[in-house]
Amino acid sequence: MSITALREGYGPATLRADAVAGLTVAIVALPLSMAIAIASGVGPERGLFTAIVGGFLVSLFGGSRFQIGGPAGAFIVLVNACVMQTGVEGLMLATFLSGIMLAVLGLLRLGSTIRFMPYPVTVGFTSGIGVIIFASQVKDMIGLRLDGPEPGPIVPKVEALWAARATLSPAAVGVALATVGVILAIQRFRPRWPSLLLGIALVTAASALIGLPVETIASKFGGLPRLLPAPHLPALGAEAVTAALPWAASFTLLGAIESLLSAMVADGMSGTLHRSNMELVAQGIANMGAAIFGGFCVTGTIARTATNVRSGGRTPMAGMLHALFVLGFMLIAAPLAGYIPLAALAGLLGIVAWNMIERHEFVALTRVSKGDALVLWVTFLVVVFRDLAEGIVLGFALGGLVFIRRMSEMTGLREGEPAVHDADTQSADLVTYHLHGAVFFGSVARLGTVLDRIAQRPRAVLLDVSEVTFVDSTGARMILQLAQKLSSRGGGLVIVGARPAVETALKAQGLTEPALRYAADAAAAGALVAP
Repeated sequence: MSITALREGYGPATLRADAVAGLTVAIVALPLSMAIAIASGVGPERGLFTAIVGGFLVSLFGGSRFQIGGPAGAFIVLVNACVMQTGVEGLMLATFLSGIMLAVLGLLRLGSTIRFMPYPVTVGFTSGIGVIIFASQVKDMIGLRLDGPEPGPIVPKVEALWAARATLSPAAVGVALATVGVILAIQRFRPRWPSLLLGIALVTAASALIGLPVETIASKFGGLPRLLPAPHLPALGAEAVTAALPWAASFTLLGAIESLLSAMVADGMSGTLHRSNMELVAQGIANMGAAIFGGFCVTGTIARTATNVRSGGRTPMAGMLHALFVLGFMLIAAPLAGYIPLAALAGLLGIVAWNMIERHEFVALTRVSKGDALVLWVTFLVVVFRDLAEGIVLGFALGGLVFIRRMSEMTGLREGEPAVHDADTQSADLVTYHLHGAVFFGSVARLGTVLDRIAQRPRAVLLDVSEVTFVDSTGARMILQLAQKLSSRGGGLVIVGARPAVETALKAQGLTEPALRYAADAAAAGALVAP
């Protein structure tokens, strides 16, 4: 997409627009990248490395004009669990392997398949992640001190937080509430101002001046580096790769969905059309690059991408400049980040998590359809209480079953006059039925019982399929079995009105033309005659 944008012409006015948008996005990305990294169980500098390297590569090679890449809140739970099980080096390796998988998915042109994700699954998944992220920030929001590491699953997490309630810090609570209040006030009264950065900056300054006893980035992680680390490949030993592969697969699935959803949001806001396969290749390159420079999972980020569009970004150069602005911050102002209270970052992520919980869509989908409500709630509950990947897979499978049921309910059979027929075909021995809808494996159970009753009487049946939209091999096989039963009882089956695709499917199962009773009459109607 970068080359396409340059071919269209790139002048000073476009560069100026991209620079303004890139700076705006960088201001949003700075605190978010560090907050997401800390919540994920790694140092804040790794969030900056991810935003710089991953963000630059996503924009350079991507299939969307407006996509902004970097660390995403959706990965917090997975990354944290990966770090706890495999360590930081295992996380780097899983990120690198995920990059390879994403690139392969793009090269195999599988990007468009992500678009088939049912909307209830997307809403349930996103809302579930929001709940998980919010729960992960409660500890720092209220300054709790746990005896051991914070559990990952939400039920043990809540139990551990409740057990540590006596360690609550009023100072941390005040900092978190002040951060939320300042950010929301700026968003309400000065929506064009960088609310996230200003909220963090103002609360950090006030906390330092007052000398509040709260944990900061410097007190927990030390000072931030001013340069990117030297590139190095993660250790690729057989044992390490085996341990990292399941995490890499989860990162790949979540990254592909998140990135392409973000690109689709950008399409809707800008009226453009992204190239999904190229986007997956870019995400793969970005994840490999981020892992080499000490970063972790990179994906397209909906909030930052939307900010880019709203800020007037025109080409992928805006995303590349955003990464360079973040690098400039790290080079110049890294020592200042050490003063940021962890409670302030937790408050910021609390707002992000709350916005991710799609409350209005949740209510609407629950009211509109029982099937959509079932898919939505199952996905949401499995994501919150079990696993992100399981939630996606189970929600997608359940959505498919709901769709199959709806399609089968739209398929039916009725007795009547043929829509296309020759007058001479009418006879007391000839009964006409109209078949309509999609005749496939999902509707066979409903139709099979009716067709079995039809086949009990030895007579000729004229089956009008002009309203049949689709026939798969299972449906065609059912019609063939009807023909065979009628033939064995001295009757016959004539099929009229078949569309080319339907005719092909029927012939593939052995239905031929012409041959038997009423064949000459039905031929005038363009009929297939069952053997």
